[in-house]
Amino acid sequence: MKLGVPMEPEGETRVGIVPSSMKKLLKAGFEVVIESGAGKAANYHDADYEKAGATVGTRADALACTNIVCIRFPGVEGIQQGSNLACVSDPFRNPEHVKACMDTGITLLSMDMIPRRLSRAQSMDVNSSQDNLAGYKAVLLGAAHVPKGIPMMTTSAGTIRPAKIVIMGSGVAGLQAIATAKRLGGVVYASDVRKSAAEQIESVGGRFIEVEGMDDFEDESGYAKPLTPEFIQKVNDTVCGVAADADIIVTTARIFGRPAPITVPSSAVKNFKSGAVVVDMNADVGGNCEDTKAGEVTITDNGVIIVGTSNLPGTLATTSSMLYSNNLTTFMTSLVHEGEVVISEEDDILVGAPEGSDFYVNGMGGVLICKDGAIHPKQTRLGGALE
Repeated sequence: MKLGVPMEPEGETRVGIVPSSMKKLLKAGFEVVIESGAGKAANYHDADYEKAGATVGTRADALACTNIVCIRFPGVEGIQQGSNLACVSDPFRNPEHVKACMDTGITLLSMDMIPRRLSRAQSMDVNSSQDNLAGYKAVLLGAAHVPKGIPMMTTSAGTIRPAKIVIMGSGVAGLQAIATAKRLGGVVYASDVRKSAAEQIESVGGRFIEVEGMDDFEDESGYAKPLTPEFIQKVNDTVCGVAADADIIVTTARIFGRPAPITVPSSAVKNFKSGAVVVDMNADVGGNCEDTKAGEVTITDNGVIIVGTSNLPGTLATTSSMLYSNNLTTFMTSLVHEGEVVISEEDDILVGAPEGSDFYVNGMGGVLICKDGAIHPKQTRLGGALE
């Protein structure tokens, strides 16, 4: 059982497996081959891997392994037919990745498709582990760019009022952003399209922004549903009204497999105060702020600073790699049966919960996208996107 870890493409600082995961992988029977330099950007060096029991080799050596673990889709060149490739392929936005694997007979395991509601999936859920760090870093970026202090300060020269921080959305990233903003000493307001999120927001120190007519806009897989244009407008108007005098605004709205919805239109930005900072957590998929430029920090004519930093987890590469590695190590070792990696149709993580289960999602399987040249029969939604 060989497990290859190739270097990520330029711009990705994380690595798929870190040295601390080696003990568990070796115990499960894996022989790990890591491409030389793959962990360097995340501060994991070749010597660390060798000391932990891995073999350091070339890219060809890593891709020649029967099992490959990485973050970004590495392409299919150099990967053997029948190999298992576990990564975050984002198949709905990148159907060409699925087609390439089908054409070459590679078994694609897309970790962003994990059935997150299964209790066994929680320790393998790369979406949650990376979003958690992204929410934390988004608030730090806001604090770094805003031209004022965050907490209340009483000084001999006068009292400084705490910063007002608005978090738009309270999924995993949003809740961590709220908690981080609260720890920094800000007064935090937060919104969500799921009315049930109010209790969660308040539990981490936020004040819930309620929108008239709000319901639980959550689909059966646990993600936010697409909303009608009319309700999106109502949410935008209400939340942006609260944010008009905010110092930091963090946007977190991300719809699975679709472009990010606009939650901060240009018209709202024009009403924000000079010096306010908008941190757009979804710059890489179109952005929640209409004025966001991916990968850039820009300043509008009225002095609003818009942070479009892409790949927020990658700015915390050491920690985010460690969590991703833990997720993938748990996942890969769960597939081992009698000394072999087995892709079983009985594994709910791979194929989704069975029909009739409380966790069954019509049209969606698990992380198993395609095998032996064919898309998995449960992935009917994805199959429609490939046509």
